[in-house]
Amino acid sequence: MTASPAAVRRPWPWSLLFALLAVGGLPAATLVYARVNNPQDFYGTAYPAGRVAPPLVGTGEDGRPLALGALKGRAVVVFFGFLQCPNICPTTLASLERVRQALPPGQRDRVQTLLVSVDPTRDTVPKLREYVRFFSPSARGLIIPEPQLRKTAAAWGVGYEYTDITGPQTYQVSHTTGVYLIDPQGEQRVVWDISQLTNTARIVGDVQTVLR
Repeated sequence: MTASPAAVRRPWPWSLLFALLAVGGLPAATLVYARVNNPQDFYGTAYPAGRVAPPLVGTGEDGRPLALGALKGRAVVVFFGFLQCPNICPTTLASLERVRQALPPGQRDRVQTLLVSVDPTRDTVPKLREYVRFFSPSARGLIIPEPQLRKTAAAWGVGYEYTDITGPQTYQVSHTTGVYLIDPQGEQRVVWDISQLTNTARIVGDVQTVLR
């Protein structure tokens, strides 16, 4: 199945605003839309200093328990998506691997891409591993079961919904498409919208800033 046409056409800021209004109300939406006066001049939208990333706990693409906290010491790039997504998710993962490859070798090993599935019914561990490793040998995936997934997504300001449901395995998924940069200390530093990912050099700059 694919992401709904509405999700593909809707510009990312409106998708994210819709989700934040649904899961977090106006304060959360205001946070994302307001550019923070940041002396580091991030390309993405910066979060306030000291904002600890919400927990992510589930099963990794290797079938073992995985938590975001276990990845401290690396910059983690978090994206919520699903395996049957026709364009947004593969485009995002390919863009993030270009960013990783553009980093010097010493920094490249300190960056971790993490795809969090918003379709835990269909996205099995073996499929998730094959999918993320297609884009990068180091990429990780995470499956969080419901209802924990819904609570986790809300904490991240992520919205998703299942539409055109005709059977247990037949439906479409709409989801917000923000990409979140977590620094090695576990703090949420930047969110990029999908249109920014084409500017590899600027994304690399943001990543290098948090690795310093």
